Amino acid sequence: MGAVLLMSALRPPTPGDPTGQEPEGKGLKGGALGLLSSVVVGVASTAPAYSLAASLGFIVVGGTLAAGVKAPGIVLLAFVPMYLIAVAYQELNKAEPDCGTTFTWATRAFGPITGWMGGWGIIVADVIVMANLAQIAGQYSYTFVGSFGLPGVADLANNNVAVTIAGLVWIALMTWICYRGIEVSARVQYFLLGFEVVILILFAVFALVKVYTGNAEPYSLIPQWSWFNPFTLDFGQTIAPALLTAIFIYWGWDTAVSVNEETKDPGKTPGRAAVISTLLLLATYALVTVAAVAFAGVGDKGIGLANPSNSSDVFSAIGPTLFGSGPVGTILMALLGFSILTSASASTQTTILPTARTSLSMAVYKAIPERFARIHPRFLTPTWSTIGMGLVSALFYLIFTAISVSLLNALIGSIGLMIAFYYGLTGFACVWFYRKTLFHSARTVIFRGLFPLAGGLMLLAVFCYGVYNFAQPDWLTDAAGKNVTIFGIGAEAVVGVGGLLLGVVLLVIWRIVRPDFFQGRTLPRRSDDLVLTAQGTEAVFGLPDSRTPATVIAPDLSNLPPGQQALNAETGEPVAEPAELPPADPDLPREPRD
Repeated sequence: MGAVLLMSALRPPTPGDPTGQEPEGKGLKGGALGLLSSVVVGVASTAPAYSLAASLGFIVVGGTLAAGVKAPGIVLLAFVPMYLIAVAYQELNKAEPDCGTTFTWATRAFGPITGWMGGWGIIVADVIVMANLAQIAGQYSYTFVGSFGLPGVADLANNNVAVTIAGLVWIALMTWICYRGIEVSARVQYFLLGFEVVILILFAVFALVKVYTGNAEPYSLIPQWSWFNPFTLDFGQTIAPALLTAIFIYWGWDTAVSVNEETKDPGKTPGRAAVISTLLLLATYALVTVAAVAFAGVGDKGIGLANPSNSSDVFSAIGPTLFGSGPVGTILMALLGFSILTSASASTQTTILPTARTSLSMAVYKAIPERFARIHPRFLTPTWSTIGMGLVSALFYLIFTAISVSLLNALIGSIGLMIAFYYGLTGFACVWFYRKTLFHSARTVIFRGLFPLAGGLMLLAVFCYGVYNFAQPDWLTDAAGKNVTIFGIGAEAVVGVGGLLLGVVLLVIWRIVRPDFFQGRTLPRRSDDLVLTAQGTEAVFGLPDSRTPATVIAPDLSNLPPGQQALNAETGEPVAEPAELPPADPDLPREPRD
């Protein structure tokens, strides 16, 4: 990277503070995570077992017309925008490894209002999904314990009060783990994710072996390569609605980037972890989806994946038939249930991590109350941000379960809207941030231009399509066949759009109360460019910085004042000739520029 690698991490003195002295950095524990730990956190955040269990049936059903055996193709297609946006995260993280991610980068690129809404999109999506995760964790807690010959305990999985209590316990437990330190969180994830992946692979292998040896069911199917081609389906009636669900199963890998200030080599490791996470998820989802479709078929009866009764948990529907009713089958079913429990609980923990760090970054830059920037002196974790995330999630969970448990089904779609919003915004921010050096080489054109732009446009289309369809009163129905609506509008659209609009209200209030951030004083707009410093002085970089930030100058030195000098922000060396501008990217050979 060029100048922006250091210069974009500047922070001016606190307005009104005569000394301008603030602690360097946010206080998080730097260097605590390596590449493997970051990948584990990124993959665990997606909750692979839970995501597949709760979403595969809806992907198969699609929209008006079923996707059927093309479900693996939908999963593959949903990977495309996720990978493109992961590339955008990687490139932006090279410029500024800030735990605020989309909030910080969108502010740099587009200004404080857009950046604030990007940060809010992360927070509200994570808070909403916590309710769904807590519900699943609560249900499977009783299901797993009840599988050991305790049918009375298993029956509690259908008791809303009991499930809610268990869900709240899980939120409290995972909040406490996140509070105790990033390393503790990572160690817990090693176990939870490892067990989850092993069981998923066991499920897939068991199913495929039965299919290929002829020991499966009469309705089982032999996998075909054509299953990975979704383009024979109708876009509006099948592909688009199925994509809205499929995108959800990939969501969460960005947690690997949100802990960037706690990783070794924060400019490179988090971005690599994000890309690796999406690739690992694709491999896992493709394998398990093919296995499930092959063994269970796509019929709407029995264990068929298009059976509405199986949509909320396809693994529980397929498991008894796949594993049998003997002792071995009982054990395998218990392990399968436990994998979904660990998946939901792991994702509960890793959902708290990015939200706490987003709010930490926003507080550091005065975009929300500064108390959310407080760090525990021993554990080096955000205190108010972490505990606040847990409390708000618990409150939101209680409200939704009190109104109607059926509303929890509306959360998946509404979260999809928010995912498309802030992921897409990150793609656009990458293109705009690097606009001045975009055509420096073929690599920058592709990885900082075409890929992020394509990912952003795809997610913008998904967002618009989702809002239109989710608003239809009959889009979502409950178990009794009644429409799930709020004020006569589809609940998914109300929750999704309403959550974002709530952010607009909070933005306006905070702008009136504390305008510094919105006036660009604490986090000014920047781009990939040079900095200016007076002769004989040293340009200062760091995040946050306690001294006056350097000034952005034009590549042709046209706004270079007399007696001052341009510096390469990466090397600190003076730049005397326009031909040396802009600073070279370390990934690229240095080339003169006319």
